[in-house]
Amino acid sequence: MTNILKEVSNKLHANHLVMATAESCTGGWVAKQITDLEGSSAIFDRGFVTYSNEAKQDMLGVSAETINEFGAVSEEVALEMVTGAIEHSNADIAVSISGIAGPAGGTKLKPVGTVCFGWKKKEGEARAETILFKGDRDSVRSQAVDYALSGIMKLIDN
Repeated sequence: MTNILKEVSNKLHANHLVMATAESCTGGWVAKQITDLEGSSAIFDRGFVTYSNEAKQDMLGVSAETINEFGAVSEEVALEMVTGAIEHSNADIAVSISGIAGPAGGTKLKPVGTVCFGWKKKEGEARAETILFKGDRDSVRSQAVDYALSGIMKLIDN
């Protein structure tokens, strides 16, 4: 993760962008990775760790209706999370992550390893994506962090 992390940091600095995170299954891991870097105060505003549905609603404004209709692990919720992260921060760019890291909690439709992401620039449409990662809980979470950072890179470049 170190190379992608440095690339994200360099691109955020070069473009004078500040980011925020809204994390569920990764528990603040993306925020930790960014804030481990020297100079991160210039590129990182805040991280929301919204593990429970109530936290998603209270901190990010995710609607109970969206959670009830689509489930907490859904692109619809990821989109509302990332939009909430932008609206409740001073960030120019944000990422959201909600998933089932395991070992339990999966279903046929949403097996363990299902992770939904949202990315958004302050001025622009949010986009979402769902990925099915393989591995144990730690591996799923680690892959999700890496994928979230890769998505930030793509968003900065576009």
